[in-house]
Amino acid sequence: MITLYTFGPAAGLPDLSPFVTKAEMLLKLAGLDYGTDTRGFRKAPKGKLPFIDDDGEAVADSTFIRWHIEKKYGFDFDRGLDSEQRATAWAFERMFEDHLYWAFLDARWGDDGNFDRGPSLYFQVLPFPVRGIALRKTRGKVLEQIKGHGMGRHSNAEIVALGTRSLDAAADFLGRKPFMMGAEPTGLDATAFAFLLGALCPVFDTPLRTAAERHGNVKAYVGRMAERYYPEYADIREWVV
Repeated sequence: MITLYTFGPAAGLPDLSPFVTKAEMLLKLAGLDYGTDTRGFRKAPKGKLPFIDDDGEAVADSTFIRWHIEKKYGFDFDRGLDSEQRATAWAFERMFEDHLYWAFLDARWGDDGNFDRGPSLYFQVLPFPVRGIALRKTRGKVLEQIKGHGMGRHSNAEIVALGTRSLDAAADFLGRKPFMMGAEPTGLDATAFAFLLGALCPVFDTPLRTAAERHGNVKAYVGRMAERYYPEYADIREWVV
């Protein structure tokens, strides 16, 4: 039995972390039985979520989780794709994870209102005296990470411009296809759905959400994926109509 360690549902999302949602999507795409557990952060092998426990074997990081599934269970997430398409899919994954992610991280952790509506929820499980200290310390660390990455060194307008360019690229590549690489979901869809779903979340007030909402094909894609893989989240359909 596979256990996926998560933060848990919040803000109308299956998980506040797109990487956790990506990992869960990979398990869904592979058709594997799994359960979730929100009590694993303290024992996370790399100090981050997600990670899985697969019959006693811990695998951390969503990409390594994918490779583990492919190796152990013989599932090819990119089946039907040629080498050029696989390279394109990898490049778009990196755009979502190593570029767009940081723009949205800044919007959620840097803006006080968005922080209160989103990331601060991570700390609700802590007792009151400890909560405020942990919240301030962690927020400071995350903002330093964003600055260290480079995204946090730009002005708000510049960050929005960079994030919007990635959103536009995703929308242009998706075009009229039902899924990112064609007629059926592939590994890229686990990533694309997770990040575009987060981009459209109405809980967060950011120009990047407005930029995502301008693309009708992106909204339809997120709705299509949610209907297939997260039918229990009926409210998502209201975000994308």
